[in-house]
Amino acid sequence: MTPPILRRVADLRALVADWRAAGARVGVVPTMGALHEGHLSLVRAARAGCDRVIVTIFVNPKQFNNPADLEKYPRSEEGDAALLAPEGVDVIFAPALDEVYPEGFSTKVSVSGVSEGLCGAGRPGHFDGVATVVSKLFGMTRADRAYFGEKDWQQLQVVRRLVADLNLPIEITGCATVREADGLALSSRNRRLGDADRAIAPALHRAMAAAAEEIVGGRPVAEALDAALQAIVAAGYASVEYLELRSAEGLAPLERLDRPARLLAAAHLGEVRLIDNIAVLPG
Repeated sequence: MTPPILRRVADLRALVADWRAAGARVGVVPTMGALHEGHLSLVRAARAGCDRVIVTIFVNPKQFNNPADLEKYPRSEEGDAALLAPEGVDVIFAPALDEVYPEGFSTKVSVSGVSEGLCGAGRPGHFDGVATVVSKLFGMTRADRAYFGEKDWQQLQVVRRLVADLNLPIEITGCATVREADGLALSSRNRRLGDADRAIAPALHRAMAAAAEEIVGGRPVAEALDAALQAIVAAGYASVEYLELRSAEGLAPLERLDRPARLLAAAHLGEVRLIDNIAVLPG
């Protein structure tokens, strides 16, 4: 059964109030739509851990620093609703722009530290937009638990820092990245890859996995990353925006593997920007 779609905060809050009055635990999966199996894995985790599940669909303009990228972002609400129909979602919240950012809106939520560098360097203001809309969605849904994919590892750390710093009464659950059989991390942006670029795309993850294995085996971090960068470009990527080893928590740059880490990358293939990350653990 296709879940009902609500557009107004007042309607959503009334529904959630009824759920809470009945003692239900409420989970939310925030999305920008263009759903794929990665999103559905979050929905299933929410369904397993909560009594009621909200999926939000809102393409947030404040997290796009490039207007052309916002314009090209895929939108498919009808298709998204159809994908969610068999997943036991209780309601879709798909507000209009002016419901989220009404006239006169003038507040910005900014998280320093974990938002700096990586995607924060190449996309100025991006994480301010993420932190602002996530804060609003948490307040709108009044959910007990929110589910985010680990593919956007830096985003996940920003959200966790936000919740901890502001004492927000919500638990953040990170869920493992879902990949195609060839290793490519699922992303709504993958829809924009032509056949030739799609064939090249898995090279990013292959190079990262090889570098991670070498680092764990003792190869100097700088050498392993340089070899991986060369492999990514040789495979056909136009450029590598970043390829860095960072601490898993706090995202401090690492020159050696002395604590649990993440290898994170962003690279450009044609007109599409792809990101990925993998865990790197000391042996």
